[in-house]
Amino acid sequence: MAAQRSGADDERAAILRRIDEGIDAGPFAPDWDLLSATYQVPDWYVDGKFGIFVHWGPYCVPAFANEWYPREMYRAGTRQFEHHRATFGPHDRFGYKDFIAGFTGTAFDPVEWATLFRRAGAQFVVPVAEHHDGFVMYDTALSRWNAATMGPRRDVVGELSDAVRAQSMVAGASTHRAEHWWFFNGGMRFDSDVRDPAYADFYGPAQREEIRPSVAFLEDWLARTVEIVEHNRAQLIWFDWWIEQDVFKPWLAKFAAWYYNWGVANRRPVAINYKFDAFAPGSAVFDVERGQQAGARPMLWQNDTSVAVSSWGWIEGQRYKDVRVILGDLMDVVAKNGALLLNVGPRPDGSFEAEEVALLHRIGDWLSTNGEAVYGTRSYVVTGEGPTQVADSFLSDESRVDFTAADVRFTARADVVYATLLRWPADGRVAITSLAGPDAGGPAVATVELLGSPGQLEFSQSADGLRAVIPPAGPDSLLPVLKITPQDRIPDARKYEVRN
Repeated sequence: MAAQRSGADDERAAILRRIDEGIDAGPFAPDWDLLSATYQVPDWYVDGKFGIFVHWGPYCVPAFANEWYPREMYRAGTRQFEHHRATFGPHDRFGYKDFIAGFTGTAFDPVEWATLFRRAGAQFVVPVAEHHDGFVMYDTALSRWNAATMGPRRDVVGELSDAVRAQSMVAGASTHRAEHWWFFNGGMRFDSDVRDPAYADFYGPAQREEIRPSVAFLEDWLARTVEIVEHNRAQLIWFDWWIEQDVFKPWLAKFAAWYYNWGVANRRPVAINYKFDAFAPGSAVFDVERGQQAGARPMLWQNDTSVAVSSWGWIEGQRYKDVRVILGDLMDVVAKNGALLLNVGPRPDGSFEAEEVALLHRIGDWLSTNGEAVYGTRSYVVTGEGPTQVADSFLSDESRVDFTAADVRFTARADVVYATLLRWPADGRVAITSLAGPDAGGPAVATVELLGSPGQLEFSQSADGLRAVIPPAGPDSLLPVLKITPQDRIPDARKYEVRN
């Protein structure tokens, strides 16, 4: 144990030295004003629009409630606490660490995973490299608690990243390490294995939320984050919410400068996801968890959500969303200059639920037909119209209102406008008020097509808008997309708005 800790300390020190060297090499510096002024979102991200998130770790072994089971099982009074004690026994005899043996990964096949994600139409893939539980999903030199030496005994993120790149997708990774400072603190309040010093390198620090992270923790956090990049060549780093604490600010600037310099040196354009105000505007890509935005943002942003209704990791009796809801969210996001990161959660053995696979296949089939309205597009003059009210929101998945056939979202190229109806109209009638004719100041339309259907549609255009009739929905019909070609090119100057 002492030798392992000494080796980790040496590796951590070496990584911290490389960080300073990478920052000194430039061109980016750990200054928020400079980062905001010089950073540009990579083309692969702006054009790709759609990625896959993967939550897979020991938290899927108990398969109860959600991926926060490892925290809630140590918090007296929660249903996870009672479930754990009734199902697995006292916490000092069977703790979270004991689930690792059941995290087998016997069905984990990185090529099969990458093939499924490519089939779904993903352009980038973001596996969880380390969740709040502190179990590292790649071959790390900084912790003995990792998937390469325990559980699956595989370098999960490393192998998946290689398989993803082999299928022409961009490999990223997420880190939730910041929250580990306090994640297991419930176990310090009663007799549990969290109190056992033999496991302090896993459960610790287990500090109170009111106490600011120490310099030692922040150095370790920074080293682990850089190790994720170096080991897995990750071109996207997704951060969870707790990095918004003020104490992280200088460390975040330092990481951003090093990471952006790493991207330049390795000719790999990179991006960082953040929530709330953790990063200065313009210095990274703003991310909303299970939420929406009322209108477009001037810089690419992202919504991350899941195929499941309430959990990110796999649980027994998982409830899945309707594919139309997922596609509606995708088009709402893309129309507003955003990208969608859609999460999946494998079982402990690394296999996927049949319903989850079917969802991804249906998304991929829709994108095969309608992808030209997604990939490489930009926001139109008007992002959308319709009766459904959309507000800036966070963690609103279970309370949001479903879209209707009267809700439309627009994307565009220089010579084409795409209008996606967020439900298929029962009578086939389409009326789009935002595409009124020249008499009302709108573009004169030359042709209207339904993607996936041969020929052109008959249409009319007046001061009231564009009208057309599309074929009735078939058994596999999802969201119809109209390809609308104006007589003239679309102006480059765009005004972002949503008409409700």
